[in-house]
Order: sequence, then structure tokens, then C-alpha cells
Amino acid sequence: MEAPKPGRLDDDRQRIYEYVEREGRVEPERARAALGFEHRRFGHHCSMLKRDGYLTERDGELEIAMDPGTAEQYEIDGLTVTIRPARQDDITGIVGTLRQVAGEGSYIEAESVAQQLDYEDSLLRHNEFESRVFFVATVGDEVVGWVHLEIPELDKLHHTAELTIGLVEAHRGHGIGSRLLEHGLDWAEEMDLTKVYNSFPATNEGAIEFFEAHGGAVEAVREDHYRIDGEPVDEVMMAVTL
Repeated sequence: MEAPKPGRLDDDRQRIYEYVEREGRVEPERARAALGFEHRRFGHHCSMLKRDGYLTERDGELEIAMDPGTAEQYEIDGLTVTIRPARQDDITGIVGTLRQVAGEGSYIEAESVAQQLDYEDSLLRHNEFESRVFFVATVGDEVVGWVHLEIPELDKLHHTAELTIGLVEAHRGHGIGSRLLEHGLDWAEEMDLTKVYNSFPATNEGAIEFFEAHGGAVEAVREDHYRIDGEPVDEVMMAVTL
């Protein structure tokens, strides 16, 4: 289930929504002071935003309300693995996992997403320009993998999403990545998307084979698109048709 589009809000509620979205999570008093609202008026607007499904409050902090699904647990090779929608407080674990995977040098898109999260310091996005969600795989309290989908709000592209997915090396080979991808693709279908895209350097043969095994097909190859360790490497552009 997706949060309502914020474009239907009056100006004051739009300002509050956009501030919370930029911050990721924020204490109500800090948001009120930053935006210059009187207490009663701010409380009223927040109540209406929560009532109408735009914002939620958790552990005393406001965050945007997006409900991309529920948590599921799996017993995989003796491990209890939980796959669930990510929350703002997962951002440190997600960025760490992204950087670990990107550090292997063969997943440029993951590196780009990590830089974006570092810059914005906000995990979820839902505005007139984009919708961005993450699912995480956790073992205990540790984030060990992610799948990320980003839908552009441009009408001509709103049926598509860019996807990244990754798993720390210690937990590969047990089917966790397949479960993650299934969750991401199930969500994409629920959003009535028709295509999900991913791109890899041609040297990342394992990722290309994994994506092909789950319905991905090569749509194009951009020759010498990357420079990895000083060497030209092709970009393999792939898609799953839903």
C-alpha cells in the first residue's frame, strides 16, 4: 500500500510533509520550531496529516507514512532471516551494506545509491518527483542485504522502476537474495509497474547470472561505459518485465 500523494495538501501541511520527508525522522517540536508554526496550529496540521495517512509517529518522531508490506521470516540453512520494509533507522545498516557490496568494485549503481543516501540522510521518498522504497534482509538486528526500488514520477516513466539489490558476502549462496528480489518484484507488481531495470558492469558476471535466473533479460550494452581500475568496462543494461 502506498502513501497518498502530497500534492493534494494545503500549503501549511505541504510544508510540514516536505520537511519531515527531507529529514527522514524528526521530533515534532524541532519540526515546529524550524517551520515557525504556533503550537496549536502545528499540532492540528500534524493530526490531520496522520489521520489522512501522510505522516506517522514512531518512538516520538514524525516520519512519512509508507506501507510497502509486512515482515516475513524464513528459516534458511539454520538462520532465521527476516525480510521486511525498511525504516528510517535502518539507514546506517543499509548504507554500510551498500558500501560493502560496492567496495567489491563491480556494482556501480549500489555505490551511487550509497552516495545519495549519505547526502540526503533520508531513506524513503514519496513526492511529486519520485517514490523510493527499500526492503531489508536482517539476521538478528543486523542488516545483511537490501533491495531498493525508485519510481520516477514523470508520467512517461511511471510504469517503471530502477532497482538495486545486494547481500553481504558472508550470507550469499543461501537463497536470501532470491527472497529479497521476490519481495521487490511483488511490490512492483502491486504498484502496477510493467518493468524494473538494473545495470551492471560486464565484469559482474555473478550479478548478471542472478538477474537472468530471476527473469531478467539484457536490453542493451553500452560499450566502455565504465572505467574500473583504469580499464574500460561495458555496462550491461537489464530489465525484468512484469
